[in-house]
Amino acid sequence: MKIFLRIFFSLITISLSYGLYHKSFIDFTLGDRVIGFTVIIAAFMYLPMFLYYRWKGKKLKDYVLSEKNLKKIRDRK
Repeated sequence: MKIFLRIFFSLITISLSYGLYHKSFIDFTLGDRVIGFTVIIAAFMYLPMFLYYRWKGKKLKDYVLSEKNLKKIRDRK
């Protein structure tokens, strides 16, 4: 999964760079479409996969401020 995410991120970066180049030097409308498509793919495909990969195996209650966690923080001081 880690290698796939790196390759996918590289493809997104290359596509965004190509869109910016195409927008500046060749055709404005097609460059905008490439940039927009790249942003949509990054937001709706890459981001959920990345978040799933990073949060897999972790407990959400360890990161939420509950009364128990607040008490631990106060006891440390």
